[in-house]
Amino acid sequence: MRIGIVILPDDRWSETRERWVRAEALGFNHAWTYDHLTWRELQNKPWFGSIPTLAAAAVVTSRMRLGTLVTSPNFRHPVTLGKELMSLDDISGGRMTIGIGAGGDGFDATALGTQAWTPRERADRLQEFIALLDTVLCEERSNYQGEFYSAVEARALPGCVQRPRPPFAIAGSGPRGMKLAVEHAAMWIGIDADDHGGPPGESLEKMIAICEREGRDPASIGRLALTGFTEQPTASVEAFRDVVGRYDEMGFTDLAIHWPRMREPFAADLKVLEDIADDVARLNA
Repeated sequence: MRIGIVILPDDRWSETRERWVRAEALGFNHAWTYDHLTWRELQNKPWFGSIPTLAAAAVVTSRMRLGTLVTSPNFRHPVTLGKELMSLDDISGGRMTIGIGAGGDGFDATALGTQAWTPRERADRLQEFIALLDTVLCEERSNYQGEFYSAVEARALPGCVQRPRPPFAIAGSGPRGMKLAVEHAAMWIGIDADDHGGPPGESLEKMIAICEREGRDPASIGRLALTGFTEQPTASVEAFRDVVGRYDEMGFTDLAIHWPRMREPFAADLKVLEDIADDVARLNA
Protein backbone atom coordinates (compact mmCIF):
# COMPACT_ATOMS: atom_id res chain seq x y z
CA MET A 1 0.00 0.00 0.00
CA ARG A 2 1.27 3.46 -0.95
CA ILE A 3 0.89 6.19 1.66
CA GLY A 4 0.20 9.82 0.81
CA ILE A 5 -0.55 13.00 2.72
CA VAL A 6 -2.91 15.96 2.36
CA ILE A 7 -1.50 19.39 3.25
CA LEU A 8 -4.14 22.06 3.61
CA PRO A 9 -3.39 25.43 1.92
CA ASP A 10 -4.42 27.38 4.99
CA ASP A 11 -1.13 29.04 5.94
CA ARG A 12 1.22 31.37 4.10
CA TRP A 13 3.82 29.67 1.92
CA SER A 14 6.57 30.83 4.27
CA GLU A 15 5.03 28.48 6.86
CA THR A 16 3.75 25.75 4.53
CA ARG A 17 6.91 25.23 2.47
CA GLU A 18 8.63 23.16 5.13
CA ARG A 19 5.64 20.80 5.36
CA TRP A 20 5.98 19.80 1.71
CA VAL A 21 9.74 19.41 2.02
CA ARG A 22 9.35 17.39 5.21
CA ALA A 23 6.60 15.20 3.72
CA GLU A 24 8.97 14.11 0.97
CA ALA A 25 11.80 13.53 3.45
CA LEU A 26 9.49 11.35 5.56
CA GLY A 27 8.91 9.10 2.55
CA PHE A 28 5.34 9.88 1.51
CA ASN A 29 4.61 8.59 -1.99
CA HIS A 30 2.12 11.30 -2.95
CA ALA A 31 0.99 14.64 -1.54
CA TRP A 32 -2.23 16.54 -2.20
CA THR A 33 -3.98 19.78 -1.41
CA TYR A 34 -7.65 20.66 -1.56
CA ASP A 35 -8.87 22.64 -4.57
CA HIS A 36 -11.47 24.94 -3.04
CA LEU A 37 -12.11 28.66 -2.70
CA THR A 38 -12.58 28.04 1.00
CA TRP A 39 -13.43 24.93 2.95
CA ARG A 40 -15.95 23.81 5.52
CA GLU A 41 -15.37 25.19 9.04
CA LEU A 42 -12.34 27.13 7.79
CA GLN A 43 -14.42 29.32 5.47
CA ASN A 44 -13.65 32.45 7.50
CA LYS A 45 -9.98 31.57 7.94
CA PRO A 46 -6.99 32.03 5.61
CA TRP A 47 -7.09 29.80 2.53
CA PHE A 48 -4.81 29.83 -0.52
CA GLY A 49 -5.20 28.59 -4.09
CA SER A 50 -4.30 25.00 -4.91
CA ILE A 51 -2.63 25.61 -8.27
CA PRO A 52 -0.04 28.15 -7.05
CA THR A 53 0.52 26.03 -3.94
CA LEU A 54 1.23 22.91 -6.00
CA ALA A 55 3.52 24.87 -8.33
CA ALA A 56 5.54 26.02 -5.33
CA ALA A 57 5.53 22.49 -3.89
CA ALA A 58 6.79 21.12 -7.21
CA VAL A 59 9.82 23.41 -7.02
CA VAL A 60 10.84 22.37 -3.50
CA THR A 61 10.30 18.60 -3.99
CA SER A 62 11.66 16.14 -6.52
CA ARG A 63 10.16 12.70 -5.94
CA MET A 64 6.59 12.77 -4.55
CA ARG A 65 3.64 12.81 -6.86
CA LEU A 66 1.50 15.92 -6.38
CA GLY A 67 -2.20 16.36 -6.91
CA THR A 68 -5.46 18.25 -6.51
CA LEU A 69 -7.93 16.63 -4.16
CA VAL A 70 -10.23 17.35 -5.87
CA THR A 71 -10.82 19.92 -8.57
CA SER A 72 -14.44 20.28 -9.65
CA PRO A 73 -16.79 22.09 -12.06
CA ASN A 74 -18.01 24.33 -9.21
CA PHE A 75 -15.64 27.15 -10.17
CA ARG A 76 -13.38 25.63 -12.84
CA HIS A 77 -13.58 25.54 -16.64
CA PRO A 78 -11.79 22.66 -18.41
CA VAL A 79 -9.96 24.91 -20.90
CA THR A 80 -8.34 27.26 -18.38
CA LEU A 81 -7.82 24.43 -15.88
CA GLY A 82 -6.18 22.32 -18.57
CA LYS A 83 -3.63 25.06 -19.28
CA GLU A 84 -2.77 25.34 -15.60
CA LEU A 85 -2.46 21.57 -15.15
CA MET A 86 -0.27 21.26 -18.25
CA SER A 87 1.98 23.91 -16.72
CA LEU A 88 2.04 22.12 -13.36
CA ASP A 89 2.96 18.87 -15.05
CA ASP A 90 5.89 20.67 -16.66
CA ILE A 91 7.05 22.40 -13.46
CA SER A 92 6.90 19.12 -11.53
CA GLY A 93 8.73 17.14 -14.19
CA GLY A 94 5.74 14.88 -14.81
CA ARG A 95 4.68 14.26 -11.20
CA MET A 96 1.11 15.58 -11.37
CA THR A 97 -1.99 13.52 -10.65
CA ILE A 98 -5.26 15.29 -11.35
CA GLY A 99 -7.86 14.62 -8.69
CA ILE A 100 -11.37 15.37 -9.98
CA GLY A 101 -14.82 15.24 -8.43
CA ALA A 102 -18.34 16.57 -8.85
CA GLY A 103 -18.00 19.09 -6.00
CA GLY A 104 -20.51 19.80 -3.28
CA ASP A 105 -23.14 22.41 -2.50
CA GLY A 106 -21.05 24.55 -0.15
CA PHE A 107 -19.40 27.95 -0.66
CA ASP A 108 -17.61 26.92 -3.88
CA ALA A 109 -20.97 26.19 -5.50
CA THR A 110 -22.33 29.72 -5.05
CA ALA A 111 -19.24 31.97 -4.91
CA LEU A 112 -19.58 32.89 -8.60
CA GLY A 113 -23.17 34.04 -8.10
CA THR A 114 -24.91 30.91 -9.35
CA GLN A 115 -27.38 28.67 -7.58
CA ALA A 116 -26.01 25.42 -6.20
CA TRP A 117 -26.67 22.56 -8.60
CA THR A 118 -28.60 19.46 -7.66
CA PRO A 119 -26.68 16.18 -7.34
CA ARG A 120 -27.94 15.17 -10.77
CA GLU A 121 -26.82 18.48 -12.32
CA ARG A 122 -23.38 18.09 -10.71
CA ALA A 123 -23.09 14.59 -12.14
CA ASP A 124 -24.14 15.81 -15.61
CA ARG A 125 -21.58 18.60 -15.53
CA LEU A 126 -18.83 16.34 -14.23
CA GLN A 127 -19.24 13.96 -17.15
CA GLU A 128 -18.82 16.77 -19.68
CA PHE A 129 -16.10 18.45 -17.60
CA ILE A 130 -13.97 15.28 -17.66
CA ALA A 131 -14.54 14.72 -21.36
CA LEU A 132 -13.39 18.21 -22.31
CA LEU A 133 -10.49 18.26 -19.81
CA ASP A 134 -9.27 14.98 -21.27
CA THR A 135 -9.42 16.50 -24.75
CA VAL A 136 -7.63 19.77 -23.95
CA LEU A 137 -4.82 17.93 -22.15
CA CYS A 138 -4.27 15.44 -24.97
CA GLU A 139 -4.77 17.51 -28.11
CA GLU A 140 -2.72 20.42 -29.45
CA ARG A 141 -5.92 22.26 -30.30
CA SER A 142 -9.45 21.51 -29.18
CA ASN A 143 -12.91 22.36 -30.47
CA TYR A 144 -15.84 21.27 -28.39
CA GLN A 145 -19.49 22.22 -28.03
CA GLY A 146 -21.39 20.68 -25.16
CA GLU A 147 -24.40 21.54 -23.06
CA PHE A 148 -22.29 23.16 -20.33
CA TYR A 149 -18.82 23.77 -21.77
CA SER A 150 -17.28 24.74 -25.08
CA ALA A 151 -13.84 25.23 -26.57
CA VAL A 152 -12.87 27.03 -29.76
CA GLU A 153 -9.37 26.39 -31.09
CA ALA A 154 -8.10 25.99 -27.53
CA ARG A 155 -4.33 25.48 -27.68
CA ALA A 156 -2.34 23.16 -25.42
CA LEU A 157 1.25 23.56 -26.58
CA PRO A 158 3.75 22.09 -25.96
CA GLY A 159 1.55 19.49 -24.26
CA CYS A 160 2.04 17.54 -21.07
CA VAL A 161 5.25 15.89 -19.92
CA GLN A 162 3.24 12.76 -19.11
CA ARG A 163 1.72 11.33 -22.26
CA PRO A 164 -0.94 11.54 -23.36
CA ARG A 165 -1.77 13.47 -20.15
CA PRO A 166 -1.32 13.27 -16.36
CA PRO A 167 -3.38 10.50 -14.76
CA PHE A 168 -6.86 11.26 -13.47
CA ALA A 169 -7.91 10.27 -9.94
CA ILE A 170 -11.71 10.51 -9.83
CA ALA A 171 -13.77 10.69 -6.64
CA GLY A 172 -17.25 9.28 -6.77
CA SER A 173 -19.45 7.41 -4.35
CA GLY A 174 -22.43 7.02 -6.70
CA PRO A 175 -22.71 4.75 -9.73
CA ARG A 176 -22.20 7.57 -12.28
CA GLY A 177 -19.06 8.86 -10.59
CA MET A 178 -17.65 5.36 -10.25
CA LYS A 179 -18.40 4.63 -13.91
CA LEU A 180 -16.51 7.79 -14.91
CA ALA A 181 -13.55 6.60 -12.83
CA VAL A 182 -13.64 3.21 -14.54
CA GLU A 183 -13.78 4.86 -17.97
CA HIS A 184 -11.21 7.63 -17.52
CA ALA A 185 -9.14 7.29 -14.36
CA ALA A 186 -5.94 5.65 -13.25
CA MET A 187 -7.26 5.88 -9.68
CA TRP A 188 -10.59 5.94 -7.87
CA ILE A 189 -10.90 7.97 -4.64
CA GLY A 190 -13.03 6.75 -1.75
CA ILE A 191 -13.63 8.76 1.42
CA ASP A 192 -14.01 7.42 4.94
CA ALA A 193 -16.77 9.90 5.85
CA ASP A 194 -20.28 8.57 6.30
CA ASP A 195 -21.77 11.36 4.14
CA HIS A 196 -19.80 10.23 1.09
CA GLY A 197 -21.57 7.00 0.24
CA GLY A 198 -21.38 4.78 3.28
CA PRO A 199 -18.60 2.51 4.54
CA PRO A 200 -15.50 2.63 2.31
CA GLY A 201 -15.32 -1.14 1.90
CA GLU A 202 -18.90 -1.16 0.66
CA SER A 203 -18.16 1.61 -1.85
CA LEU A 204 -15.06 -0.24 -3.04
CA GLU A 205 -17.08 -3.38 -3.67
CA LYS A 206 -19.49 -1.35 -5.81
CA MET A 207 -16.62 0.17 -7.78
CA ILE A 208 -15.10 -3.26 -8.44
CA ALA A 209 -18.48 -4.53 -9.62
CA ILE A 210 -18.69 -1.62 -12.09
CA CYS A 211 -15.18 -2.45 -13.35
CA GLU A 212 -16.26 -6.01 -14.03
CA ARG A 213 -19.48 -4.90 -15.69
CA GLU A 214 -17.63 -2.42 -17.93
CA GLY A 215 -14.91 -4.92 -18.86
CA ARG A 216 -12.04 -3.30 -16.96
CA ASP A 217 -9.70 -5.34 -14.81
CA PRO A 218 -10.19 -4.03 -11.24
CA ALA A 219 -6.47 -4.50 -10.63
CA SER A 220 -5.73 -1.88 -13.30
CA ILE A 221 -7.22 1.00 -11.31
CA GLY A 222 -5.67 2.41 -8.14
CA ARG A 223 -7.96 2.77 -5.11
CA LEU A 224 -7.18 5.67 -2.80
CA ALA A 225 -8.79 5.93 0.64
CA LEU A 226 -8.94 9.51 1.94
CA THR A 227 -9.00 9.23 5.73
CA GLY A 228 -9.28 11.60 8.65
CA PHE A 229 -13.03 12.24 8.76
CA THR A 230 -14.24 9.22 10.73
CA GLU A 231 -10.88 7.43 11.00
CA GLN A 232 -8.03 9.03 12.95
CA PRO A 233 -4.82 7.47 11.60
CA THR A 234 -2.62 10.24 13.02
CA ALA A 235 -3.84 9.76 16.58
CA SER A 236 -0.95 7.40 17.31
CA VAL A 237 1.41 4.92 15.67
CA GLU A 238 -0.95 2.12 16.66
CA ALA A 239 -3.93 3.93 15.11
CA PHE A 240 -2.00 4.45 11.88
CA ARG A 241 -1.04 0.77 11.67
CA ASP A 242 -4.61 -0.29 12.42
CA VAL A 243 -6.09 1.93 9.68
CA VAL A 244 -3.46 0.86 7.14
CA GLY A 245 -4.03 -2.81 7.91
CA ARG A 246 -7.82 -2.61 7.61
CA TYR A 247 -7.80 -0.61 4.37
CA ASP A 248 -5.19 -2.88 2.87
CA GLU A 249 -7.39 -5.85 3.71
CA MET A 250 -10.38 -4.13 2.08
CA GLY A 251 -8.40 -3.88 -1.17
CA PHE A 252 -7.29 -0.26 -1.26
CA THR A 253 -3.94 0.34 -2.97
CA ASP A 254 -3.32 3.81 -1.54
CA LEU A 255 -4.16 5.69 1.62
CA ALA A 256 -3.95 9.42 2.35
CA ILE A 257 -3.71 10.98 5.80
CA HIS A 258 -3.77 14.66 6.74
CA TRP A 259 -0.85 16.73 7.94
CA PRO A 260 -1.55 17.26 11.66
CA ARG A 261 -2.91 20.66 12.61
CA MET A 262 -2.81 22.39 15.99
CA ARG A 263 -6.61 22.47 16.09
CA GLU A 264 -9.53 20.82 14.35
CA PRO A 265 -10.00 19.77 11.67
CA PHE A 266 -7.30 17.09 11.68
CA ALA A 267 -5.81 18.07 15.04
CA ALA A 268 -2.99 15.71 16.00
CA ASP A 269 0.53 15.61 17.35
CA LEU A 270 3.10 16.33 14.64
CA LYS A 271 5.44 13.89 16.38
CA VAL A 272 3.24 11.03 15.15
CA LEU A 273 4.40 11.73 11.58
CA GLU A 274 7.99 11.35 12.73
CA ASP A 275 7.12 8.16 14.57
CA ILE A 276 5.45 6.52 11.56
CA ALA A 277 8.22 7.52 9.12
CA ASP A 278 9.76 4.03 9.08
CA ASP A 279 6.34 2.49 8.37
CA VAL A 280 5.67 5.01 5.59
CA ALA A 281 9.07 4.39 3.98
CA ARG A 282 8.61 0.62 4.19
CA LEU A 283 5.11 0.69 2.70
CA ASN A 284 6.20 3.02 -0.11
CA ALA A 285 9.40 1.14 -0.93
